[in-house]
Amino acid sequence: MSTYILCGHISYARKLFDELPHRNLLSYNTMIRMYSENGLSYSALKLFSEMLTSGNQKPDKYTYPFVIRACGGLSMLELGVMVHGLTVTNGFVANTFVGNSLLAMYMNCGDKEGATRVFQTMQERTVVSWNTMISGYFRNDSAEEALMVFRKMLDDGVEADCATVVSVLPVCGFLNDLEIGKEVHAFVEEKDLGNKLSVRNALVDMYAKCGRMDEAREVFDEMDKRDVVTWTTMINGYILNGDVRRALELCPLMQFEGVRPNAITLASLLWACAYLHNLKLGKCLHGWAMRQKLESDVNVETALIDMYAKCDSVLFSFRVFTKTSKKRTVPWNAILSGCIHNKLAREAVILFKEMLLEEVDPNVATLKSLLPAYSFLADFQQASNIHCYLTRTGFHSRIEVASGLIDIYSKCGSLEYAHKIFNGIPVNNKDIILWSVLIAGYGMHGHGGASVSLFNQMVQSGVEPNEVTFTSVLHACSHAGLVDDGLRLFKFMLKSNHASPHPDHYTCIVDLLGRAGRLKEAYELITTMPLEPTHAVWGALLGACVIHENVDLGEVAAKWLFELEPENTGNYVLMHKIYAAVGRWEDAENTRHVMTEIGLRKAPAQSLIEVRNM
Repeated sequence: MSTYILCGHISYARKLFDELPHRNLLSYNTMIRMYSENGLSYSALKLFSEMLTSGNQKPDKYTYPFVIRACGGLSMLELGVMVHGLTVTNGFVANTFVGNSLLAMYMNCGDKEGATRVFQTMQERTVVSWNTMISGYFRNDSAEEALMVFRKMLDDGVEADCATVVSVLPVCGFLNDLEIGKEVHAFVEEKDLGNKLSVRNALVDMYAKCGRMDEAREVFDEMDKRDVVTWTTMINGYILNGDVRRALELCPLMQFEGVRPNAITLASLLWACAYLHNLKLGKCLHGWAMRQKLESDVNVETALIDMYAKCDSVLFSFRVFTKTSKKRTVPWNAILSGCIHNKLAREAVILFKEMLLEEVDPNVATLKSLLPAYSFLADFQQASNIHCYLTRTGFHSRIEVASGLIDIYSKCGSLEYAHKIFNGIPVNNKDIILWSVLIAGYGMHGHGGASVSLFNQMVQSGVEPNEVTFTSVLHACSHAGLVDDGLRLFKFMLKSNHASPHPDHYTCIVDLLGRAGRLKEAYELITTMPLEPTHAVWGALLGACVIHENVDLGEVAAKWLFELEPENTGNYVLMHKIYAAVGRWEDAENTRHVMTEIGLRKAPAQSLIEVRNM
């Protein structure tokens, strides 16, 4: 039977086991171990149950660890606790092997407290015990506790091994604790553990997560052998730290070294192509994925759909999407997001309805990708439809979804509905995004006073405004002519530690002052702003000069605009209006002549009506 097990013939081994006239403890243990080690946890537990009910053999210290492992593999905590009780009753709980198995089982089931109780009562803790606790805490979102266990391990004089290093380095990266990470690196060099590939990979990952790509590259370059995990870790490290071009530079080097990418590698490289709009390399990677037979992997599929959409080749996104499994949510999310990126709002709505017909369950990510489509359409009937669906499915209570609904109703001009949704959210759950969307909605429709009032309520509730919030409320003040309120909020922003002024904020204030006829103050603000004035800032001043027929400042603004955006016909048209308004017809004609000379034509206006959803 052992021979069949070693050869991987589990069915033959089971057949021999069933034919045994007398099954002893060794035969039971051998079969249970075989099932457990091969991932057949249900079979292991079933055989253990048969063993107990037969009454012929009693489990021993070799039986329990594999049964406990099977419970952990299936996350069957209640059954695991029962088996734990049997180890106590039968006197095997003090066995170190059994204790370590219990630690792993509790951690796999997410019961950190149960693992801690077992750990604290263990008579003998081996390095495996400590490693299990470190990795278990980290996997259960308790990185600080994992690091505390590691420090306690060192204080108790337990010498770490390779598994310890591989367990604790991800913790250092997650917590951005470079000091401990370097201590572990020094230990690796001192104990000559660096010849282990897993250790070197963990070091590269730790330095990358801590933002130290130079150190990560140094470890990477010193490695005699590099596998796909090494290359993927390095690529993701560069992407994580914003150096996307260097991530892509590793791609040909990886090919030259003969390392085959896996699905995660390709997904990361495709994301980098999408970020840089590098369609040519993205297509090469698509071909690579096909040759490696990875095109059907859900990570690669999703990355391909996203890459083509971000590179403005949404037709290729649809081609990839049509080949995917229509029962998986992630590709649907990617194609919906791609439609929004390419301003195909109506197509996104149609796809969502097809998704529901395919009986694919949307998640929060789906709705975050979809809701901007309804916002773009600004159709009250469509807004009501999606609102009903979200209420029926329970998604409406999610903050991200509620923010999207408020934005949709605001774009439709239905501020009453938007505010009703806002009021339905508990005060403690209202985040900066929720407040900002409603403030922007009121400002969009000229209700500047309401926007300012909401902003003050937000600050009083303890929510700190960010740059987007200030842009929304300043824009509202500008369009409503609330000069004093706008200037007060601008000064408040300059003193705030949570928001730094952007060109958009200065654009709002220039527009605010300009609409009020305070053109000189607006120009002085532009000349003293710490940032380089953008075309939007000068455009706001030029627009105000048109309203108040100020030729001198208009010429200054136009001069800058002609340099910053020479192909924008609107600036020439505005300058022509100013000259015409004050009777300087020759200058007006010269402006038109300049437009003709450089080949600029005013784009014709367009209007749209909707009939039967078309």
